[in-house]
Amino acid sequence: MKILFIASEVAPFAKTGGLADVTGSLPKELKRMGHDVRIILPYYSTIAAGGFAVSDTGRTVEVQIDGRTEVGHLWQAMLDGIPVYLLKHDGYFRRKYLYGTPKGDYPDNARRFAFFSKSVLALLAGWDFCPDVLHCHDWQSALVPILMKHEYGRDPFFKNIAVLFTIHNLAYQGLFPPEALDDMGLDHSYFSIDRLEYYGKINVLKGAILSADLVNTVSETYRSEILTAEQGCGLEGVLTVRGEDLSGILNGLDYGEWDPATDRHIFRNYSAADPAGKGLDKAQLQSLLGFPQSAGIPLIGMISRLSAQKGFDLIAELLPKLMKRNIQLVILGDGEEKYVRLMKEAAGPKVGNISFNFGFDLALARRIYAGCDMFLMPSRYEPCGLGQLIALRYGAVPVVRKTGGLADTVFDPGDSAEPTGFSFTGYDSGELRQTLMRAIKAWQDKEGWQRIMQRGMSRDFSWQASAERYVELYRRGITRKRS
Repeated sequence: MKILFIASEVAPFAKTGGLADVTGSLPKELKRMGHDVRIILPYYSTIAAGGFAVSDTGRTVEVQIDGRTEVGHLWQAMLDGIPVYLLKHDGYFRRKYLYGTPKGDYPDNARRFAFFSKSVLALLAGWDFCPDVLHCHDWQSALVPILMKHEYGRDPFFKNIAVLFTIHNLAYQGLFPPEALDDMGLDHSYFSIDRLEYYGKINVLKGAILSADLVNTVSETYRSEILTAEQGCGLEGVLTVRGEDLSGILNGLDYGEWDPATDRHIFRNYSAADPAGKGLDKAQLQSLLGFPQSAGIPLIGMISRLSAQKGFDLIAELLPKLMKRNIQLVILGDGEEKYVRLMKEAAGPKVGNISFNFGFDLALARRIYAGCDMFLMPSRYEPCGLGQLIALRYGAVPVVRKTGGLADTVFDPGDSAEPTGFSFTGYDSGELRQTLMRAIKAWQDKEGWQRIMQRGMSRDFSWQASAERYVELYRRGITRKRS
């Protein structure tokens, strides 16, 4: 099977979140299964500065954007034997950030990603590679399924190509004013209820949901949640219309990348079969953070964007109590200014049991996973979540809110005879506190805790099972197109 991944970010080339982890790891598993997989993304300036081995293919593409012809150049890199195509347009992609500055989105994002989507289809038309499936991800590639349905569907080259559209986070929809149709080079017929119109605006995500052959999201529970008014972000009706074609497939974890037995960044390697080294990782992490080295104090970690979505409003309510308890809390991340300021104040020299580390440091992140007893994810919503999968792999027992992929991967002693973590249901700081206290009490039973920890480490959340489900979806889409 020939599969082309179309995405705005792919690890390790460009990353802002979990989307890049999926598009950088799922193709590798599909290739291992014997499929011909290729990837295309914009050639950002961060890629040019990243030291990757890239080469100019010599191919160019011309598309109409905002009433003028725009030219792109196709470059190529490799990812574990997978061709990765980079669409170069310095006017659109030679910028410090992928989607916008800390002050807000780039005002020309509609043009930028319309250019990307249109260029992909124009390049395909003259390529010697005819995919069976276009696998598109999030709103930045949403114009591909829209154009495939309304403009390319009868073209002999395209008519048998199936399109799968994956929603990684429904909150990001590609909303633009009506005049953006001209910016994107689209006919005004696209501004209709059955295409892109959404309460007087353009919504490209809505258009992709209505246009793709099949749609999926990144966990079974999130699939159910986005059909409700509470988490449907205004698109629950559109998603319900596509209900029979809407699936939930849990993201996997690249176990070659995340393995405490081989991780060169941590202090001592260990495994589920031989977890003894984790104690040294804890002691060394405590020393690194300036905490007292003590096996008798629970060490809790968070690696997250500091936002209300990730539960930091609950953390803010709970902080005064946490600062008084005999625990150690380490947080790594950046995000909303009010939460960054709060965490910096809480981690001041007079407190002593909270360490806040602003920004992102890969080596420190891995040491937090390896050294912590528990890993905290009290998210308001979480389509899949990667942190809890890494935490399970590294024996940091997750404490999570039961939502999205967290509900599908972390099992509480109150719900399961084989628990792997602790969870709560209501979005409430009191429930979070009670659950954290339950976890701390369980941690005091060292033998019982060891069983929970090793059970989580032994669970298989690698990409294999999820990739097989994607292959089933691809085949279903191909069958539908060719019947």
